[in-house]
Amino acid sequence: MHSPDPPRQLLVALRKSALSLCHAQYIRDRLLAIYPECDVMLRGITTQGDRVLDQPLAEIGGKGLFIQEIETAMLEGRADFAVHSLKDMPMEMAPGFTIAAVPIREDPRDALVCNAWASIDALPDGAVVGTSSLRREAQLRERRPTLKVKLLRGNVNTRVKKLDEGQYDAMILAAAGLNRLEQGHRASALLDPGVFLPAVGQGALALECPIARADVIEWLKPLIHHPTLLAITAERAFSHALSGSCHTPIGGYATFRGGELWLRGLIASRDGTDILRGERTAALDPESGPMAQAEALGRALADEFLARGAQRFISA
Repeated sequence: MHSPDPPRQLLVALRKSALSLCHAQYIRDRLLAIYPECDVMLRGITTQGDRVLDQPLAEIGGKGLFIQEIETAMLEGRADFAVHSLKDMPMEMAPGFTIAAVPIREDPRDALVCNAWASIDALPDGAVVGTSSLRREAQLRERRPTLKVKLLRGNVNTRVKKLDEGQYDAMILAAAGLNRLEQGHRASALLDPGVFLPAVGQGALALECPIARADVIEWLKPLIHHPTLLAITAERAFSHALSGSCHTPIGGYATFRGGELWLRGLIASRDGTDILRGERTAALDPESGPMAQAEALGRALADEFLARGAQRFISA
């Protein structure tokens, strides 16, 4: 394919939040290093997911609420591509759209944010822990069933303010978001993925654009980080094969160990009393491994989970 001329202007869509702005500014800086003559403009869009903050996502339509208006903006020509947190992307892409690039992943771990205690185990019985994630809730309840888990929505700064005001004793947030906002010092502990599995795609960004925009897809190629792309491909294949959604507590995390891609997964009941965990590896070169092999790894782990009875979580 003939490479298009360098872009003169790129319109980047993003959610209207401080964290989304940090993500988009990071991508803008990466693009300007490659295309110094390009005018990269950021366009903030308020989504339905940002407007409704008093209900769980699972009850109001799921993660797609964060991207529908943004996809409309791309279709109408008001944006060339969009920057998303990959963990906010539905497993089924909307028709006509693709993930054009996945840059290098930030810290994938969850973080405990707490002003008084340094670990989950140190929290007193009855302590109120905030999260909007069923995955986090299930793992918290499994580990500490005497804690009180309370809904927590809103942007990162709003959430941390609620902690400082005493509305919560602690909360679980993504380490990547804290780091991007230069709030990493607020983390009391970073949770080991071996005992507290992250969300599929956590810490990674997704650059989405219409499939028809071959020029944009080509311009974004230099931002692809192949090891991250292979890892999130395996994770998303695992979740997709298990019908992963906001309604199902599900986690997945893939990383390279030597020449192998190592995928860990879990699916659980919301109350944490029933959790399936598993792992699987595949020999893959992190720099040139085929995407199909990473996808097959995710599906194979999902098949193993289904053979072990995972359908009970999906049906519930």
